[in-house]
Amino acid sequence: MIANQIIQTSIDELRGITKIDLCVMDLDGVVLATTYDVDEIQPTEVQAFAESAADSQVIRGYHFFKVYDDRQLENVLVAKGDSEDAYMIGKVAVCQIQNLIIAYKERFDKNNFIQNLILDNLLLVDIYNRAKKLHIPVEAKRVVYIIETKTEKDNGAMETVKSLFSNRSGDFVTAVDEKNIILVKELKDNESSQELYNIASTLVDMLNSEAMTQVRVAYGTVVGEIKEISKSYKEAKMALDVGKIFYTEKTVVGYSSLGIGRLIYQLPMSLCEMFMNEVFQDAMPDTFDEETLITINKFFENNLNVSETSRQLFVHRNTLVYRLEKLQKSTGLDIRVFDDALTFKIALMVVNYMKYMKSLDY
Repeated sequence: MIANQIIQTSIDELRGITKIDLCVMDLDGVVLATTYDVDEIQPTEVQAFAESAADSQVIRGYHFFKVYDDRQLENVLVAKGDSEDAYMIGKVAVCQIQNLIIAYKERFDKNNFIQNLILDNLLLVDIYNRAKKLHIPVEAKRVVYIIETKTEKDNGAMETVKSLFSNRSGDFVTAVDEKNIILVKELKDNESSQELYNIASTLVDMLNSEAMTQVRVAYGTVVGEIKEISKSYKEAKMALDVGKIFYTEKTVVGYSSLGIGRLIYQLPMSLCEMFMNEVFQDAMPDTFDEETLITINKFFENNLNVSETSRQLFVHRNTLVYRLEKLQKSTGLDIRVFDDALTFKIALMVVNYMKYMKSLDY
């Protein structure tokens, strides 16, 4: 059922235009919304009218009307006065409220449908039947975004996202858990991968400035049919998890840009431990001091360029070479050589993955 505030706003606007006072009650005579004092109307009168066969009736100078929801009696509307104007405005108000009920039910049904679609809770035949009934195009380019907020049930963030996208007929904003907001975005045929990233960046910027909350945004790949929305959602979910492990500095992560992190994320822990023991034996990367780790990461950032790395670290080139040779002695890997650098980089990522997985066990 629609919120009482929506009904109140609707009858207030009618009152302002027509000067006819209106009141909406439930079937027990409890007032839901009104523009005037209704103490004169007794709950027993409302109940008696609701049980009668009449759709409208004048009782002690008030026009009573029945409000239906798909042939089911939902509310009673009372227009003050027994004039023809009161009757006409009452009928208009009933029509408006019934249309609001239909619109809000459809909105709720669409949200429920999208949630079940994302979670793979629908049979293929049900997907197409319900999409047709809800007037949702089956074939359209779509992508799923997941917006992770720092706090659970962040209503401010949800309202901001809805204000940006809910008014567009092809976009849907929903949630399937306490911490993540889900945006199913319909795309134009000519929108590129850069534009997908730009949408995510806009979400981060808007939520930081308007909702005053820090978020991470991940998105899947573009799909062409409604049945594939769950695939894009699973990809976005993986991108969110992989981003937390390997790309902590990024607030936007796309599934297609995960690179080798996506492969490592799908490895079993036993295989990771075997790889680390074979490559490093006792000299595990997580045992290195902070200076060594900073040197390694900066060296990788500068594409194995010794001169540029030494400049950015404010150390002499020979000092950097000494650190790298010391690392080679302890690990057996010379990260100035591409193959050894690749092994070392993968190992660092595997260490981060193992730490993350172990933290989930606690």
